[in-house]
Amino acid sequence: MAASIEETLVQSLPDSAKVSRLNCIDLSTSDTQSSVCLLKQACLDSGFFYVMNHGISQELTDEVFAQSKRLFDLPIEEKMKLLRNEKHRGYTPLLDDHLDPVNQINVQRFMLDAEWKYGLYYFMDIGDYKEGYYIGIEVPEDDPESEKPFNGPNVWPTTDILPGWRQTMEKYHQEALEVAKKISRIIALALDLECDFFDRPGMLGKPIATLRLLHYEGQISEPTKGIYGAGAHTDFGLITLLATDDVFGLQICRDKDAKPQIWEYVAPLRGAFVVNLGDMLERWSNCVFRSTLHRVLGNGQDRYSIAYFTEPSHDCVVECLPTCQSQDNPPKFPPIKCETYLQQRYHETHSKLNSYK
Repeated sequence: MAASIEETLVQSLPDSAKVSRLNCIDLSTSDTQSSVCLLKQACLDSGFFYVMNHGISQELTDEVFAQSKRLFDLPIEEKMKLLRNEKHRGYTPLLDDHLDPVNQINVQRFMLDAEWKYGLYYFMDIGDYKEGYYIGIEVPEDDPESEKPFNGPNVWPTTDILPGWRQTMEKYHQEALEVAKKISRIIALALDLECDFFDRPGMLGKPIATLRLLHYEGQISEPTKGIYGAGAHTDFGLITLLATDDVFGLQICRDKDAKPQIWEYVAPLRGAFVVNLGDMLERWSNCVFRSTLHRVLGNGQDRYSIAYFTEPSHDCVVECLPTCQSQDNPPKFPPIKCETYLQQRYHETHSKLNSYK
């Protein structure tokens, strides 16, 4: 049955579409060496892989999707009351993200002057055709840690509008972090490090871990016109865990420098995470492991996904690992604090909050 469902999904794609074949890591297996080999091959090849038997129940995942849909079905006036704050917690409206500004600035608009005598063509950065919702680790306002970027209380819908919503999201956030830690141990072994290298107090012991609900409206993407569900980008942190519905849309480009770029779809796999590496891991590994370019194309159907971005602690310094450098292969990037790097990338990506006032 699973195979026939997958075949049906693939048949919904254009004839010219390529579908990527990704390794699948089973977190329930006791054969650690096999998992390390499969993961290492995936990290060298595409930077993307599936993770199955991860420990999060399908029942909880289905509930998160259901609660996510309830949120995005609210009137825009209600959602804007939950607008993201300066700590990147809360709602992000349609077109808020600008993940690929070079290509998303291609859309021409025609504007008439006040007296309707002269017209003017101009270019406008239109952003991603998706809306989202950020949820981080809850840090009370009276906690000194809340002064740090990306820390603080979350923005929660009221219980009269979305009963049980907060409890569902907090449970999923906690369980996803444990999955991310398990994967980080396999990554550490694949880089010839101690298995707990990333799972230490100075790294994932106090992480910046962000759950983001995503809804892609039924827009048909037109790359030649700069219209995307999500523009081409790489993720910022260590790893991203992605749960998706059964609607195709995610694409990866294994070689960002290829002319022309070749894009491959990643097939949805029920019950599994699609995992990809982020920029920080590429920096740590001196480009041995790849943070791969990816994007989302809309096909006219509504699409929902749940992303879990895993980054180390604020003060963690991301610098080339000893096992990934040599005299002939010196570090390609200077050291940088996690907090600093994330602030730079978020600033580049999102619309300014005062644009909504």
